[in-house]
Amino acid sequence: MKVKKIVDLAWELTEDTPIYPGDPEPKITVATTLENDGYNLSGVYMGTQTGSHVDAPYHVRNAGKTIDQMDLSYFVGEAVVVRVTDKKAEEKIVMADILPYDDKIKEGTIVLFNTNWYKKRGTDEFFTHPYLDIEIGEYLVKKGVRFIAMDTMNVDRSVGTIFPVHNLFSEKNLMIGENWANLDKIDFDNVFVAAIPMNIIGTDGSPVRAIAMELE
Repeated sequence: MKVKKIVDLAWELTEDTPIYPGDPEPKITVATTLENDGYNLSGVYMGTQTGSHVDAPYHVRNAGKTIDQMDLSYFVGEAVVVRVTDKKAEEKIVMADILPYDDKIKEGTIVLFNTNWYKKRGTDEFFTHPYLDIEIGEYLVKKGVRFIAMDTMNVDRSVGTIFPVHNLFSEKNLMIGENWANLDKIDFDNVFVAAIPMNIIGTDGSPVRAIAMELE
């Protein structure tokens, strides 16, 4: 296997990284310095779902698997990019949007939804993103998809306390990625994705440095 190209799908992480309302605010501090201690070391505080991250089933269901219990095979594999960049604020992504990709979505395929909403970070509109219709979630589960990701802060609508796609994927012990970026820069067809979470015991998710690779 030879990698021809790599696209970084992760946000940069700073203290100004947008967060879901109510989540812990990220904090990056200087713990030691070369001048005073002989080495540089930073302290980082953030939520498990700050920036580009993955949601484990435990995120919305106490009986769901935590991130350390998920098999790592879920986080690497061939991927399909579903282009839905015409969607407007709080508009559903529906079956008609994904059916053109039906023949490319097979068991184990990682499905990436490209809305370009990540470009709205720092604006109020960022929080009124497009989201997935539950019918799409049900369709992907039947197809054998184990991992989906999106370049919005939520695959569901970020209003209220009802998150149908999260609930469905949690019940099936499947994975969701959110706050990804640069899906529009994947300009090749043979896409291979890797998004390995930290091995944090007993938690609802983890930040990831997700990448898309073009393979020969």
